[in-house]
Amino acid sequence: MMTKNERRSVFSLALLYATRMLGLFMVLPVFMLYGQSLENASGVLLGVAIGAYGLSQALFQIPFGALSDKYGRKKLIFFGLVLFFLGSVLAATSTDIYGVILGRFLQGSGAIASVLMALLSDLTSEESRTKGMALVGMSIGISFSVALVVGPLLGGVFGLQGIFWLTAFLALFGMFWLVFFVPSPVQSQSNRNVRLFKDQVGDVLRNKELLRLDGGIFALHLCLTALFIAVPISLKDHLHLPGNEHWLVYLTVMLTSFFAMVPFIIIGEKKNKMKGIFLFAILLLCGASFSFIWSQYSFLYFWLSLFFFFMAFNLLEASLPSLVSKLSPAGSRGTAMGIYSTSQFFGAFVGGVLGGYILSVYQESGVYYLVAGVCFIWFMGVRNMEKPNPETGISLTLTGMEHDKAQQISDELSLVDGVEEVVLIAEDEIAYLKVVSKKLDRAGLDRIQVQYGKLNSTF
Repeated sequence: MMTKNERRSVFSLALLYATRMLGLFMVLPVFMLYGQSLENASGVLLGVAIGAYGLSQALFQIPFGALSDKYGRKKLIFFGLVLFFLGSVLAATSTDIYGVILGRFLQGSGAIASVLMALLSDLTSEESRTKGMALVGMSIGISFSVALVVGPLLGGVFGLQGIFWLTAFLALFGMFWLVFFVPSPVQSQSNRNVRLFKDQVGDVLRNKELLRLDGGIFALHLCLTALFIAVPISLKDHLHLPGNEHWLVYLTVMLTSFFAMVPFIIIGEKKNKMKGIFLFAILLLCGASFSFIWSQYSFLYFWLSLFFFFMAFNLLEASLPSLVSKLSPAGSRGTAMGIYSTSQFFGAFVGGVLGGYILSVYQESGVYYLVAGVCFIWFMGVRNMEKPNPETGISLTLTGMEHDKAQQISDELSLVDGVEEVVLIAEDEIAYLKVVSKKLDRAGLDRIQVQYGKLNSTF
């Protein structure tokens, strides 16, 4: 069960993430329609404007993640939202395509996705983290579905500039929500106060299991982006569904597939079967991708193919960041999430380019073969991955603690042998410890237990 503060943290971050993504998603279905009226606009430059956001996201995810390890998560999230606001205002006030390109690049330079996920990891226990990630993933899926409806409606009334102005307002709302509703963890790392950026990146890049997860999110978003190049065409040309009705298909698929994957998350966490569930999801993704080839002439079978694809996608989208947070080196979670998010955005970029090329040569079926092939290669690459070790977390309940001593308690815990990372949530009177079990000085924890509270180990 999540604690009260964990539930509040997950809800707050999910809402913050969803509102930011809503502002971005609303532009996608209307930009090519209304961007033609911009000065100096051309097909190539409109494409650059759409891709500029993803490019800057990929470039700045790692720096933002690493800086959040040094200066704090909330400070970097706030700074990222300021950049997002400024980029939105620039795009809204520009009548020239070059101004919009710069605005879109500036929007993406506030690359806070990795920091948000790292903060979610800081504010939740090991056993609650995957559920929290799943809820955040669901909120993004809902925001995407809402954007497909709201974007064209707003674009028809207020034009492209109106959507950018709404995006700027959502950025301001995000700043307000961050300051007043998102909890702040007290965090300490042992053996260092500040680590060099290159050392943090080196620790992450030398971790073979983390590289596998980075390759996994690259493949997952390559498949997603490529799929959405072909699926709308199949819906329109083969199933004769008008474009303004596609949103209903996506909405029903994403909502039902999310609830379908929840039992698998519970089984994986409770029974320590996460590796098996992970591999099953990749195979399901592969099978669903292959089934698009023959199901694109039947609405029911095509809907079911989408359902199973997104059931697997949601399961993987929820479990991958949780695994990254568990395997990341102590004190470098933000850096690990930064590399992970960079891989995600590059995967989407490659999926768009490769999917578009294959569509022009081999039609929709070629894209579905591509996605199925990438999933199969991914499965072969991770089938021998190490089983995640469940014995990495201890929760320390500190009943009746004085909140003004939170930093002192956190620092004392970080000095205990075997404790690599401490995240203390003063509101819940609880500390989450990342430990090396074989090296853990339990006598040291007992001393702190007697002084500040009671020990409750949760492995």
